[in-house]
Amino acid sequence: MSWKDNLIKIEPYVAGEQPAKKDFIKLNANENPYPPSPKVFEAIRDFDAGLLRKYPSADCTGLVKAIAEYEGLSPENVFAGNGTDDVLSLCFRAFFNSDKPILFPDITYSFNTVWCDILRIPYKTLHVDKDFNINSADYARENGGVVIANPNAPTSIGRDLNFIREILEENKNSVVIVDEAYVDFGGTTAVPLLREYDNLAITRTFSKSRSMAGMRLGYAMGSAELIAALYAAKDSMNSYPVDSVAQAAGIASIKDEDYFQSTIKKVIATRERLSSELRGMGFSLPDSSTNFLFAKHEKYSAEEIFGYLKSRDIYVRWFNKPRISDRLRITIGTDSETDALIGALKEYIK
Repeated sequence: MSWKDNLIKIEPYVAGEQPAKKDFIKLNANENPYPPSPKVFEAIRDFDAGLLRKYPSADCTGLVKAIAEYEGLSPENVFAGNGTDDVLSLCFRAFFNSDKPILFPDITYSFNTVWCDILRIPYKTLHVDKDFNINSADYARENGGVVIANPNAPTSIGRDLNFIREILEENKNSVVIVDEAYVDFGGTTAVPLLREYDNLAITRTFSKSRSMAGMRLGYAMGSAELIAALYAAKDSMNSYPVDSVAQAAGIASIKDEDYFQSTIKKVIATRERLSSELRGMGFSLPDSSTNFLFAKHEKYSAEEIFGYLKSRDIYVRWFNKPRISDRLRITIGTDSETDALIGALKEYIK
């Protein structure tokens, strides 16, 4: 037996391509095309670098308080971490410890299977329908937990509060995680249900709507018992809190609601314009509740369109996976980036 037999054997998560050049249009990672709030710039600029000699607040006291006030919760109902991926991985560690499989859609955030494989959590994926909708009735079965992204990625589809309530009603003995990474772009949050269901955990990110992907900030909301379990998992497996600069920047972002809303409105307006243009060119796509579109051309191959756009230094996302290999996931960019994309697609189709 070789030492190589003891190496981890999982299929890792693959992110969107990161070209090693500057002059290109990047629409493949669902990043926000606009900068963070000016208050974030001020917080970073005015941060006392001398404080870096000290460890940051272990439980992110100031940031957690700001998030709790913003969401109308108590600090005991909020957990902050180093990006939503960090928060979600801790959720998987803390919440899913039975021998029953956890459930999530077959088309959703692909990191779910990675966490299950690395943590040896049994899981079962349930098919979305032909229109990529999740059927809540499918989750009315014995399980060790449920994970639902709402709005879902990469499909861009958001569901209403009744949909989440139906899943919760059928799973009162399991933790239900609702990943709301894209909810600010037109989705419906499950936060009102936190007061009714103590087995509900909601995760959010600063990477999308708050334009802070480079800062790695995310958080979870849930009952005090769920949040305590998250802290226990963090302190046992990953004791590193959010760094001091990131905490200050996150607080500044939360406190600039006007800028936040103005940025969201710009992204949504561009999304609706691009949706109309794509449909006019022969693409079909669901109505999006996110900052991206999930588009299929009725005549041309998604892989070929992807390759053509790449040759024009426009990067979108193509998934070489069953059921979705005929579609492109296109992040909403600035108006000028969107104009360049539209122009390139019209040239290709012409």
